[in-house]
Amino acid sequence: MAMKFEKKGDGVYELDVCGYVCPHPQIYCKKSIEKMAEGEVLHMIFDNPSSGETVKQMLDQAGHELVEERKEGSKLIYVIKKG
Repeated sequence: MAMKFEKKGDGVYELDVCGYVCPHPQIYCKKSIEKMAEGEVLHMIFDNPSSGETVKQMLDQAGHELVEERKEGSKLIYVIKKG
């Protein structure tokens, strides 16, 4: 189990924090967004549903946009645009 943050394309990043529980997904999400430029997109993949609400609150407070949220099996995917 290792956190994985990588560039997937031009202005598109992926953060995989499956297996982690609060507060780690939120912390890793925040640190990943800090490394990105404004307007770039982060695909955050996680499998701890309770982390979703804390991540949403953090995004809202920081002025980032949750563009999409979807579920694929046991995984949740948030598409986040840095504000």
